[in-house]
Amino acid sequence: KVTEQIHLPVQSGSTRILQIMNRKYTREKYLQIIREIREKIPGVAITTDIIVGFPGETESDFTDTLTLCEEVGFDSAFTFIYSNRNNTPADKMANQIPDEVKHERFTRLVEVINRRAYDKNAEYIGGVYDVLVEGTSKNNETVLTGRTRSGKIVNFEGDVHSVGKTIGIKIN
Repeated sequence: KVTEQIHLPVQSGSTRILQIMNRKYTREKYLQIIREIREKIPGVAITTDIIVGFPGETESDFTDTLTLCEEVGFDSAFTFIYSNRNNTPADKMANQIPDEVKHERFTRLVEVINRRAYDKNAEYIGGVYDVLVEGTSKNNETVLTGRTRSGKIVNFEGDVHSVGKTIGIKIN
């Protein structure tokens, strides 16, 4: 029994880079897990963590990450540019990626993540969803904010007495 939101860090879409990172899974295994989750939890939202520019990452490795993101269609992702940390195995690796390459790849990755997240959010339009009302919006005190069971933030007009309750909200 789980809620309809799972955070499953992938780090990279390249099996080669995952091995260098000392991860114990492959791209194929990750995609298999995603398929199984989606089969067992209809409507699940999947979020992840991705690192761009790990030492030795080639354009081909990065393309593997982009295509994985396209295929999975993450609801959101925490994206990071690799930065050296002293006295770590990665800090001592050859083939450090130049900052300008890391930033360019990061921009491309964020574009894919945002586009696919937009597509996933658009699927909610017209539906009615249970929303746990958390309080007033940070940007507008006359608007309430809450989250769906899949972790989507929803802003809506409503009674402040609804805070702490779960109510049905139609997404427009």
